[in-house]
Amino acid sequence: MARKSLIARERKRERMVAKYAEKRAALKAAGDWEALDAMPRNSNPIRLHNRCGLTGRPRGYMRKFGLCRVKFREMALDGKIPGIRKASW
Repeated sequence: MARKSLIARERKRERMVAKYAEKRAALKAAGDWEALDAMPRNSNPIRLHNRCGLTGRPRGYMRKFGLCRVKFREMALDGKIPGIRKASW
C-alpha cells in the first residue's frame, strides 16, 4: 500500500488538472506562453502519474483495468474480472 500522502497528492493534481483544463487549452490556442508559465505547475496533465485504484501502487499499472499487476492477478484468479482467465497452452 502506498503512503496516504502520495495518493492524496495525486488526487489533488487530478482535481487541479480538471479545474484548469479549459483555461490551459485557451491559452495554448492563443499562444500566450507567459500566462501558461504563470499557472500552477500541478495544473499541467504531464505531472499526473497513474496509480492502482486499490493500493495506490505506481508501478506495474495496467491502464485498461486501472489496477497494478499484483491486484489484477489476484482479482483475475478469484474470477472478479469478467472475461479474464488464466492462459495455458
